[in-house]
Amino acid sequence: MIKPKRLKYGSKIAVISPSNGLPFLFPGNYELGLQMLREVLGFEVIEMPTARMAPADLYKNPQMRADDINQCFLDDSIDGIITSIGGYESVRILPYLNVENILKNPKMIMGTSDPTTFLSYLNYLGLVTFYGPTVMAGFAQTKHLPEEYVRHLKYVFFEHQFPYRYEPFPRWTNGYKDWSIKETLGECTEFYENENGWTFLQGDSISEGQLWGGCIEVLEFIKSTKYWPDEYFWKDKVLFFETSEEKPSPSQVGYMLRNYGTQGIFDQINGVVFGRAKDYTPHEKEELNETVLRIIKDEFGVKHIPIVVDMDFGHTDPKLILPLGCRIQLNPKTKEIVLMENPFESSE
Repeated sequence: MIKPKRLKYGSKIAVISPSNGLPFLFPGNYELGLQMLREVLGFEVIEMPTARMAPADLYKNPQMRADDINQCFLDDSIDGIITSIGGYESVRILPYLNVENILKNPKMIMGTSDPTTFLSYLNYLGLVTFYGPTVMAGFAQTKHLPEEYVRHLKYVFFEHQFPYRYEPFPRWTNGYKDWSIKETLGECTEFYENENGWTFLQGDSISEGQLWGGCIEVLEFIKSTKYWPDEYFWKDKVLFFETSEEKPSPSQVGYMLRNYGTQGIFDQINGVVFGRAKDYTPHEKEELNETVLRIIKDEFGVKHIPIVVDMDFGHTDPKLILPLGCRIQLNPKTKEIVLMENPFESSE
């Protein structure tokens, strides 16, 4: 794997809008996210040309959005890249990415949801990429999230000691208060106590593998294209999936999973991890868990790999950062999930 240089206080972070023009529509929440990057993490923020572009103009210009990414990787003064928010059609920027230059100039790039398209593709090509909070969904809410969230961010970005054991956050929320109301900017909707942490549905022994995945619906956009990994890619992987705010039904998630089984992917991987499903009722979560287990274990006969659900990443908050391409260990006996390696270059 090609790893980026480690970040530090004062690192220059570029903000891009590869998917949606929500910074234009909700500038208050966007500004709050930028403020948190500066005040909490000490980053210097650089906004790329399309960061605040109106949604209609952004939609019409996929090449401009890709050019922002290309320019970020070519600019030696930029240390990392964070997306403003998700969206729905960043797949259109993929043909315009200068992958040769990107791989020659590695740096941290992070997003959640629709950015799955380029995060998974660039990782397939060899770059460690980061699935984590965005400016408007994750960073803007920092002061209203558990203090363990900030400790997690600082550890992943700034510390050098690995392995690193992921811990469930003490409480979580499905979403945010209305971004058009100034008085409640950054506040979240109801919090729930995370009493049980994450759940191992299956697995008897410790398993390790390289992380790869993202939003399960977005990954559907690139299947059977040149951006989808080849048949030799899947060996020694741990797949991670999460569902979007569009809340696909358990049966729809099942349809998607069957495709992985039909491709023979479940026979090659070392584990599957699902993020907490946003806005699912307890009954729907139970049905989703049953569907995941039935398809992988019963329909495709893969009974030995760990399957974990309700991990703290994806469309609920707070979000853990998952580096695609790095080794992760799943321990069903102790219920531990451990990031085994530093996602950044170890040299200063």
